Amino acid sequence: MRMQTYNLPDVGEGLTEAEIVQWHVKPGDAVAVNDVVAEIETAKSLVELPSPFAGTVSELLVDEGETVAVGTPILAVSAETGQPAQAAPAPQAPAAPAEPAADAGGSVLVGYGTGGEVQTRRRKAPREKTVTDTVGVVAKPPIRKLARDLGIELSEVTATGPAGDVTRDDVLRHAEQAKVFRNLETPQWPEERERRMPAPPRSVPPRPADDRYEAIPVKGVRKATANAMVGSAYTAPHVSVWTDVNASRTMEFVQRLKQQPQFADVRISPLLVFAKALLWAVQRTPEINSAWIDTEDGGAEIQVRGYVNLGIAAATPRGLLVPNIKEAHAMSMRELAVALQNLTQTAREGRTRPEDQQGGTITITNIGVFGMDAATPIINPGEAGIVAMGAIRQKPWVVEGEVRPAWVTTVSGSFDHRIVDGDKISRFIADIAAVLEEPALLLD
Repeated sequence: MRMQTYNLPDVGEGLTEAEIVQWHVKPGDAVAVNDVVAEIETAKSLVELPSPFAGTVSELLVDEGETVAVGTPILAVSAETGQPAQAAPAPQAPAAPAEPAADAGGSVLVGYGTGGEVQTRRRKAPREKTVTDTVGVVAKPPIRKLARDLGIELSEVTATGPAGDVTRDDVLRHAEQAKVFRNLETPQWPEERERRMPAPPRSVPPRPADDRYEAIPVKGVRKATANAMVGSAYTAPHVSVWTDVNASRTMEFVQRLKQQPQFADVRISPLLVFAKALLWAVQRTPEINSAWIDTEDGGAEIQVRGYVNLGIAAATPRGLLVPNIKEAHAMSMRELAVALQNLTQTAREGRTRPEDQQGGTITITNIGVFGMDAATPIINPGEAGIVAMGAIRQKPWVVEGEVRPAWVTTVSGSFDHRIVDGDKISRFIADIAAVLEEPALLLD
């Protein structure tokens, strides 16, 4: 018998750690290559892990609910002597063990090719790593040098890069904050007052005896969301704008679409028109669909995308997810409606794939479903803007000097002021509002 160890893989999203949510096998179970052995929760989604080996489960090396780093041994499988180890991609996301088993020739098994044959690749010579410490901090060499020069420990820096990496701005911001705290002098208290001062509070209050409090660990999606939002808020200077809109014609347009045969099997809502309005507005102000990129020489550039991967913020039982619709700018009204329906259903069922949450260029958050009118949302890292769609309510509206009932909504949004100025931001929001007031503009 030969023992083989399965290490927690990076499932293709720059993963540094994951939680073992549920084991699908137990010691003594027989497994074949590609059998699902566990379900893990990463910072972005639930992923099923397939077995890279065939054999018998010897030991589960990690308990359910435990969070471990990529590369940690999680499962031991015994195989008959001479039985080749095989590796296979995960069905939910591309997966490969961080330290895959090697065959007798020293090749790393990386997955299946055409015809079901196992493909191999030779191990490459070690390259300069960007991981600077044991907790998985990722940073490019110039950024690491800058941190060393400033005396900054990278593990203490909040990373805001698009791949979870530490950027130049992150290091400089941390250095500035550290300088402020170093310059704060501790006041000298008189001895008598010091004796009267109460003991400093504990950083974590003790749990009360009556258990009226619940401690919820911050991990998985919640942890990733918190880190991303903090990084975005303190990196990109946000500016928010909003305007009220008479969306009565949008509501009429939605009703007409519902009556069309080609939309009979698709859910139609005002969000569809809102998304189309945003895509129309991006064509007129493409700078909104940009990203601020820190360059390796310490400078920066603005990257204007020629495509739109439209993010839709989705509240799910696992927390906030922002999957995006790839190439949304090229979709017809029906194609976009189908994509929105599939995205929403997949998110609610917890089946959103990691790759569906990567590469977004601009985001819509539909706060109207919660009865909210407007918001100042936080921009997703790597994007320049996020637009909020408010609730659509019947309100009094002045038309040609007369007060009439109308379906009114508010279009609001936040934007990276490093990338877009106030005039372009205002024009962009005004364009969305114009389409909601008159959907016929989409025919231009």
